[in-house]
Amino acid sequence: MPLSPPAQPGQSFAEIETPALVLDLDAFERNLVAMAAFTQAHGIRLRPHAKSHKSPEIALRQIAHGAVGQCCQKVGEAEVLVAGGVGDVLVTNEIVGAAKLDRLARLARTAKIGLCVDHPDGVREAAEAAARNDVTLDVYVEIDVGGRRCGAAPGEAAVRLAEAIARSNTLRFAGIHAYHGSAQHMRSIDERREAIERAGLAARNTVERLKHHGLPCEIVTGAGTGTHELETQSGIWNEIQPGSYIFMDADYARNRQADGTPFRSFEHALFVLAGVMSKPVPDRAVVDAGHKAAAVDSGMPVPFRREGLIYTKPSDEHGVLTGDPVAVPHRGDRLLLIPGHCDPTVNLHDWYVCVRGLHGPDAHVEALWPVAARGALT
Repeated sequence: MPLSPPAQPGQSFAEIETPALVLDLDAFERNLVAMAAFTQAHGIRLRPHAKSHKSPEIALRQIAHGAVGQCCQKVGEAEVLVAGGVGDVLVTNEIVGAAKLDRLARLARTAKIGLCVDHPDGVREAAEAAARNDVTLDVYVEIDVGGRRCGAAPGEAAVRLAEAIARSNTLRFAGIHAYHGSAQHMRSIDERREAIERAGLAARNTVERLKHHGLPCEIVTGAGTGTHELETQSGIWNEIQPGSYIFMDADYARNRQADGTPFRSFEHALFVLAGVMSKPVPDRAVVDAGHKAAAVDSGMPVPFRREGLIYTKPSDEHGVLTGDPVAVPHRGDRLLLIPGHCDPTVNLHDWYVCVRGLHGPDAHVEALWPVAARGALT
């Protein structure tokens, strides 16, 4: 049975039921414009990561602002994006198993579809799936540039995979995938710069070896919200994959710029709206947003514009607010929480409640967008 959304278009902000996933449309749109302006100014391709938003509504708005397409992590996410009108999708992950690969290959009948490989079996299995479905797939060799997750070794190992792709009649060697995930959350700019410099050396070496073997590398793709400026400045990457920039969670806000100030390239646009259920003592209140409303893997949600207030001790349906009694809200009050990590927080909700003029007196619900790829894990 479909669940009722927490609000309806046209309602006032005060009428939104809690907890709810609230998108500040004004800040979201400014974030779209800021990233589009950055990529256009630097002549670099933008392929935002849909694992952050899981929404064709958002994907199409990113494409309208100049993105070449989308990337995602799961075949299920790709299926939702293509069904929603996205015509160019790269799954930035290894896909294992004939059933998943056949699902992905079928998408290539109506959209441009890419995937990553880091093993010869991945090349063979992708080629077989493409042949079974009479399509051509774009394939990127994923290299490990320091994240120590997936990825072939840079250099000759990557070249051998690219050669195998190029020999296939059903695959097209599209480039290399060089993403350093852990660098995104290194707090100081010096740490992030050092990590991306090392990643760049690995990527450049691989591109040069590919060229030596007669395999031009059309695309070097990677980068995220936390390091996209560094990859762009390197001259090595020509496509970037930031995802969280449209939302800006609390963890990214802990990164520091060169002058030591917080990372402020983008605005907080995504919130969990929570309601106070109880205030048993003056310095403690309990809200209706716990583990099921906000992810805590990257730290606790942060109360927005609530100095002296701390969110702590989440359980399934409760979160505790502590602080000076003057700062602690009362039963029936509501507040916005900045999620610690936007991606898994989004995956907890069915709807974006899109609010216009969020921080003004006329805040109202302008739209509801489904989190269409929520739970798309396969």
